Amino acid sequence: MDYFFREQLGQSVQQRKLDLLTITSPENLREGAEQKVVFITGRVHPGETPSSFVCQGIIDFLVSQHPIARVLREYLVFKIAPMLNPDGVYLGNYRCSLMGFDLNRHWLDPSPWVHPTLHGVKQLIVQMYNDPKTSLEFYIDIHAHSTMMNGFMYGNIFEDEERFQRQAIFPKLLCQNAEDFSYSSTSFNRDAVKAGTGRRFLGGLLDHTSYCYTLEVSFYSYIISGTTAAVPYTEEACILSPHPALGQPSSSREYPSLTGQEVGPQFR
Repeated sequence: MDYFFREQLGQSVQQRKLDLLTITSPENLREGAEQKVVFITGRVHPGETPSSFVCQGIIDFLVSQHPIARVLREYLVFKIAPMLNPDGVYLGNYRCSLMGFDLNRHWLDPSPWVHPTLHGVKQLIVQMYNDPKTSLEFYIDIHAHSTMMNGFMYGNIFEDEERFQRQAIFPKLLCQNAEDFSYSSTSFNRDAVKAGTGRRFLGGLLDHTSYCYTLEVSFYSYIISGTTAAVPYTEEACILSPHPALGQPSSSREYPSLTGQEVGPQFR
């Protein structure tokens, strides 16, 4: 695939790879090209295994031949770091790194020796932010929640009322298009205890045109609006059910057939 690129961004304390995936049209990577970037990270908390399934689903869709995926690749550059805490995952930790740190509290000043994976990702994001030809449109950090159901988001609060209102648009769109996403569980905050998270740090660093979120998905199940029955998340259901994004039509949903010409002005 000429639109999928994998590289090693850095290493963990125990010398495990920090992978970075880039998914976009090759035209967007030519020298001097302007880039609109969506940056996605996952598994900063090693025990939150559902975040890897969500991240895998995003990757599967973006590399598929679905018309929407093609349009997204044409206009956007997706940077994905699917595993920020490879040592913690290998060791079976639930929340911390090899050295006992919650990496999602150290975005403000990550150490290249103690938090090398976080340091590497932050350096790249800051580098892109300082590049006049790069616009970091979205940052999404994927997590899993052990007590709440459905998928939902955490967003930031801003003094600028217009900017704050714009932050609610994307979660509302998700709620309209994903039956397991709950806007009522989505919240916006600036709690001091969350100051070192990726969502809070980058929300303060990036300009007013950027959107920064934590995406949470339940370990357990979801409830479809208007019903009371809990539907469990299972790997088998994800693998066996028809998935329109991967070219298997679903009777319950039809995606519009989009082309670059039809949506071009919205992305420019």
